[in-house]
Amino acid sequence: MLTSATLGVHLKAELFQKTGSFKARGALNRIAALTPDERRRGVVTWSAGNHAQAVAWAAAQEGVDCLVVMWESASPLKVEATRGYGATVDLSSPDPSAAYERARAEADRIFVHPHDDPWVIAGHGTLALEIVEDLPDVATVVVGVGGGGLVSGIVTALEGRARVVAVEPEQSQAFRAGLEAGRSVPVETSTIADGLAPPFAGELALQICRGKVDSVLVSEAEIADGMRFLYARAKLACEPAGAAATAAVLAGKVDLAGPTVVVVSGGNVVPRQAAAILAER
Repeated sequence: MLTSATLGVHLKAELFQKTGSFKARGALNRIAALTPDERRRGVVTWSAGNHAQAVAWAAAQEGVDCLVVMWESASPLKVEATRGYGATVDLSSPDPSAAYERARAEADRIFVHPHDDPWVIAGHGTLALEIVEDLPDVATVVVGVGGGGLVSGIVTALEGRARVVAVEPEQSQAFRAGLEAGRSVPVETSTIADGLAPPFAGELALQICRGKVDSVLVSEAEIADGMRFLYARAKLACEPAGAAATAAVLAGKVDLAGPTVVVVSGGNVVPRQAAAILAER
């Protein structure tokens, strides 16, 4: 972890993880748990990029064949990286929902869900164990939320010993909508934080987090401000999704009562997009 005197918080810099985000934690935990028969069958996953790269890398580490189903508008940088880790990438689907159905149709392979798999969630929870190891008196953990895999892992690992604040883009509220509805519901998304824009949240993640997290929304402008702040003041070249939690703190939307950790969850961003955001004033 790093510290930010300006914000008065600790920064959990997950952009330095293998594949550039926290996703490597859950992916490796899931692949390591495969039975011999499941390893022979191979795995399939569905992701816009960070989870895709993580599963591709983890599968390669364990010698498991991997198919990743993405969609036509997926980031070329993340597609290239996923292929670079050895996975086969299917880009035939027009949108995330169609890609999900395409991935689930691969019945012979083991589906590695990005935010609704207990092994994946448990792997992500190791992030919180490291926080407690470095900062035993942590009072608050602020984390960006998409489908809920990371936040549910954090909630599970902390076991109520610290408050957890879930931060979502105003224009991508799958997690909040799911909490309010009491179940996973489809939503429309349109945000620069593509890593926090699933079409729905995970049922297991919602079950774990119901009544155990505070929900905060950030605007597109606030996400961009957070990204610029991390780049200029913390020297962290993160992606928009990775800056969402920082954006909430920077905008004064989180009560910093006690030692606080802000998760900078990833750093996989197209250079052109990063340059455009950083150049804004």
